[in-house]
Amino acid sequence: MVTGHHRPTRLLIDTQSIIENVANEVARLPKGRELFAVVKADGYGHGAVETAYSAKKGGASGFCVALLDEGLELREAGLTEPILILGTVDPMYIDLLLKYDLSVTAATKKWLVEAAAQLNKLNAGVSLKIHIKSDTGMGRIGFTSLEETLEAVEIVRENPLMEWEGIFTHFSTADEADVSYFKEQETKFRELIEKLPEQPRYIHSENSAAALWHPESPGNMIRFGIAMYGLNPSGGKLEDTYFLKPALSLETSLIQVKEVEAGTGIGYGKTYTAAENEWIGTIPIGYADGWLRHMQGFSVLVNGKKCEIVGRVCMDQCMLLLKEWVPEGTKVTLVGENSGETVTLQMVAEHLSTIHYEVACTFSQRIPREYK
Repeated sequence: MVTGHHRPTRLLIDTQSIIENVANEVARLPKGRELFAVVKADGYGHGAVETAYSAKKGGASGFCVALLDEGLELREAGLTEPILILGTVDPMYIDLLLKYDLSVTAATKKWLVEAAAQLNKLNAGVSLKIHIKSDTGMGRIGFTSLEETLEAVEIVRENPLMEWEGIFTHFSTADEADVSYFKEQETKFRELIEKLPEQPRYIHSENSAAALWHPESPGNMIRFGIAMYGLNPSGGKLEDTYFLKPALSLETSLIQVKEVEAGTGIGYGKTYTAAENEWIGTIPIGYADGWLRHMQGFSVLVNGKKCEIVGRVCMDQCMLLLKEWVPEGTKVTLVGENSGETVTLQMVAEHLSTIHYEVACTFSQRIPREYK
C-alpha cells in the first residue's frame, strides 16, 4: 500500500515556539508550582504527542487530556509523566486507568459509588488516582456545593483502593476584563481548600487565562493550554502578559492559474462574478480540511499580497482573486507569515465569528502536520 501525503497543503508546527512558550511560563511560576500541558483535542489541532514532548522539553511536569483514549495515546507514545483526564470516564474502563497509570476526574457521587464497586471487582492491587472536580460556577461537570465536595473527598480518602491525588475547579471568565465573576469563583474555591481535612498532591484552578492574568489564584499546579500554542486566551481583549509565539502555520500552493473574462461566474452558486478580466488561482484546500465555506471573502497571502477567496469554498479546493499572474506552484499562506505580511488564527476566527481555539481544532486529519 502506498502511504503518505501527495498534495502541497500542510500544517507547519514550530515545536520550538511551544518549548519557549512553556519555558517562559514555567519561569514565572512561584516555587513549588508545576505546569501540566493541556494536549487534549490532538494538542488543539497541533498534534498531541509531538506537542506533549515539546512541552516536556519546556519544563512541563505532566499532561492534561479530555478523554481516556487521549491518555492512552500519550502512554503508548512513551510518555511516563502524570496524565490527568479532565473529562469523565465510564467506570467500566477503570482497568485501563490502572494499567496505564492515568489519573481521572470524579464529578459525581454516583460515579464514585460505581467506581468503588468496579475496583472491588477488579481487585487489582493498585489504587485509582482521583482528582475531585469542584464546580464553582462553570456549570459544566463537578460537585456544585461545598458539602457535596467535602463528602466526595471523604469517600475517596476512606477507600483504600482510591488515591485522592487532586482537587480542582475551572474558571469561566478568567480571560475577561470584568473580574467580578472570576473573583466569586475564586472565593468559593479558596473556602473549599480551607475546609479540606488535608491537602492532596495537586490543587489546581488556573487555566491559561488565569495563569497569565491571575497568577495569584490558589493551587500548586496550572493547566497550561491555548497559551502553550502561542495564542492569547482572550483573543486579544486582554494584552499578553509576555510574548506568546504562535506555533501553527497553514500553507499550500497554487495548482492552477488562469485569466477569466468579465462576467465569468466563480464557484458553486455563482456567488462571485468577475467584474473585468481577472486572474483566478485555485488552491487544494476546502471545507473537508476544515477550511470552511464561510471563509469566502477572507484574504490569504500570495507573495506577501492579500488575495481574496472568491466564490464558495468547495470540499477540496477554493479560488483566489490574484493581483497579477503568478506561476502555478507559488506558495499560498492561509495562516502564518509570507513576505513580511501575516495572517493569524485570530483573524480567521474573527472572520468566522468564533474563537481561535475552534479554528485550530477544526483542521481535519486530512491535512498533514509537519514539525520543525
